[in-house]
Amino acid sequence: MDSYALLVAATLNAGTVLALASLGLLINEKVGIVNLGAEGMMLCAAIAGFATVVHTGSDGLGFVAGIAAGAVLAALFGLLVIWLNTNQYATGLALTLFGAGFSAFVGTGYVQARMPERPSFAIPGLADIPLLGPALFRHHPLVYLTVLFAAALIWFMYRTRAGLVMRSVGESPESAHALGYPVRRIRLLAVVVGGALCGLAGAYLSIIYTPLWVEGMVSGKGWIALALTTFATWRPARVLLGAYLFGGVTMLQFHLQGIGVEVPSQFLTMLPYLATIVVLALISRNPQWIRINMPASIGKPFYPGS
Repeated sequence: MDSYALLVAATLNAGTVLALASLGLLINEKVGIVNLGAEGMMLCAAIAGFATVVHTGSDGLGFVAGIAAGAVLAALFGLLVIWLNTNQYATGLALTLFGAGFSAFVGTGYVQARMPERPSFAIPGLADIPLLGPALFRHHPLVYLTVLFAAALIWFMYRTRAGLVMRSVGESPESAHALGYPVRRIRLLAVVVGGALCGLAGAYLSIIYTPLWVEGMVSGKGWIALALTTFATWRPARVLLGAYLFGGVTMLQFHLQGIGVEVPSQFLTMLPYLATIVVLALISRNPQWIRINMPASIGKPFYPGS
């Protein structure tokens, strides 16, 4: 039974990385912007956070560095696609390629670096409960804050005026502009916030989840996060559920190997990506369902003068 508690704990840990990145991309897409650069932003944030902790010994500063790296790259992406009207998909892919190369170059000297000794995290009293304690109550605080953030985002999007404006920009930027809302600035703000969340996901990956730096360590999680927004039909609660589902699939390979299941490791490694393809294929069978939930202006440029 202890192995199952560890599997649940690992699922929550892995799901947190996907949840943070997916919620960031969800915010982007709710205002009509598709950012394919999540992988690159997460890689740059991962090396920024890891290097900061190595030099300062502060996890907090590491997270700040990761958030800043993600936000800066997202701001650059936003300026290109929102003000200069470059193609969103091509610009996002360029950002991913840049992030992969830049992080590999900067991280060369940190491959063998070690961070200070990691503190243990446990909620007093609850962490000692048999089975539940190891599974649910011995995580980094960011695991719980991610769940709270998803709840706060639901409240913001569907219970506040600012959330209504954000969604209206994604549905009809022309109408929002006609009503006097600064569509471009709203989109840029959403893109920067989304990038900051991707940066936080990357920093969590290298500071808490691993913790180490290896070139290309994001390993496709940015692409899975992008697919999760469609899987969740642009709903924060479903994003959270999907993130933990895919986190569980990722961790299942190690659990099966640990209990002695004779399955080729290459097959187990491809499980998360296979699950992504299967889910997207199933969703695509009902295009009307996607069309109803998808922001109407997603991926489309906005020209204020038109």
